[in-house]
Amino acid sequence: MKHVPVLLTEVLEGLQIKKDGNYIDCTLGDGGHSYEILKKNAPNGKLLGIDADPESLLRAKHVLNEYKGRAVFARSNFERITEVVAEHEFVQIDGILADLGWSSPQFVERGRGFSFTQEEDLLDMRYAGHVSERKTAADIINSYTVAELATLFKKYGEEPQAKIIASVIGEKRKEKYIETVGELSEIILGVYRKKLKTEKKVPWIGGLHPSTKVFQALRIEVNEELGVIEKLLEQGIKLLAPNGRFAIISFHSIEDRIVKHFFRGLEIAGQGKVITKKPIVATYKETKQNKRSTSAKLRIFEKKINN
Repeated sequence: MKHVPVLLTEVLEGLQIKKDGNYIDCTLGDGGHSYEILKKNAPNGKLLGIDADPESLLRAKHVLNEYKGRAVFARSNFERITEVVAEHEFVQIDGILADLGWSSPQFVERGRGFSFTQEEDLLDMRYAGHVSERKTAADIINSYTVAELATLFKKYGEEPQAKIIASVIGEKRKEKYIETVGELSEIILGVYRKKLKTEKKVPWIGGLHPSTKVFQALRIEVNEELGVIEKLLEQGIKLLAPNGRFAIISFHSIEDRIVKHFFRGLEIAGQGKVITKKPIVATYKETKQNKRSTSAKLRIFEKKINN
């Protein structure tokens, strides 16, 4: 499955890619954004691509093979961006990009339990897979208290049935350790079927799948996504060269609020200016071609000269 980068035109325009400029893609993924950046910063510009997922790095290296003299790769989480930049002696950084979404292959093909459509997958959800020491989604589902699960689903997933779903999970795990995508998804679907007054185990048709918000919340918790976003923002602004631009694509309101408030705080402190007073969203044409872009929001900040 080919990953289609979201808001590609808007990202390239927003970063104002310079000839021979140096850029960092903090979420390299399958290399879609980076490929276009490397086309525009030719002939001598470089790109540092960071990704915690070894499979993503392999894919990206293949996609960016023609630019191998100008592309530098690092297997790491972007919360370590300062260390990664120092390790690779990557200087004069003209732009930083982070796409906080997940590529289609990561959801569907890699068997880590990200997608509720892959019922046999284990509930892992660790971004770096088995090389990560973080707890898995199954660990969370089976060890958190019912109250903790309800808070998690509400806070990170904005799930309206959070308390009921958490309560049912609490009962079901007494009978059996919940370990697969299908087991968890069936619990969630059961809650919604009861709400709709039907016990029929039929596929969900139309609208947002009931498992979406719970799976989002688990993914955020497993990978500590919100904490690492804040670390990226704090470090990234220091690494940027004067006039450098910071572009962040987020996919849900919690992430977007963090980015929005951070950029506004920088502007108030006189460290630069917010380029996007309102987030840039996908065009109607893009949303039709790539459903993933529907919830994408792009915010851009430009660092002050001689800050």
